[in-house]
Amino acid sequence: MPDRSSDPFIVLARVGAPNGVRGAVRLKLFGDDPASLVEYGPLQRSDGKGHLAISAMRPGKTADMVVVSFDGVTSREAAAALNGVELGLSRSLLPDVEDDDDFYHADLIGLEVRLGDHSRFGEIVQVADYGAGDLLDVKPDRGGPSVLVPFTKAVVPEVNVRDGHVVIAPPAGLLDPPKAGQPGDADDD
Repeated sequence: MPDRSSDPFIVLARVGAPNGVRGAVRLKLFGDDPASLVEYGPLQRSDGKGHLAISAMRPGKTADMVVVSFDGVTSREAAAALNGVELGLSRSLLPDVEDDDDFYHADLIGLEVRLGDHSRFGEIVQVADYGAGDLLDVKPDRGGPSVLVPFTKAVVPEVNVRDGHVVIAPPAGLLDPPKAGQPGDADDD
């Protein structure tokens, strides 16, 4: 496993289901430029089991999907064994971002979360995607369970990595603490 404390591991893609019988797989992308995956060279497996080098790539059915072949993966069974493996690189091996509107998700971890009036609400502890889009996992300063904030322009209108904060405009009720008896309540065990 890479040392994520001093040089964070940036996930660039996740291996999906096999595509065909010769070892190709679907690859879900977490960036804007599929060609850059090939330019980076072999990608590190997040499970610590080495690297995978892309030998061929073609567009998939959606903009965030490509079909790839990896060096040494030549059967459907070998491709299926990779399903779910995340691929990426250490942050130091990736280009710096030059535009204030561009950032890596790892840049968001630890940022202060402010409300529209710029009062502090909490801190981002994780960026998650459970299939319906990115969510900011925010630990509220008030204590209690974390809050999942949809990472959309409407709910998170300002991201300022340089100054260390994001501003959120949450929909009504999103930040309300759980009431007794609701999931996430300490007495709900």
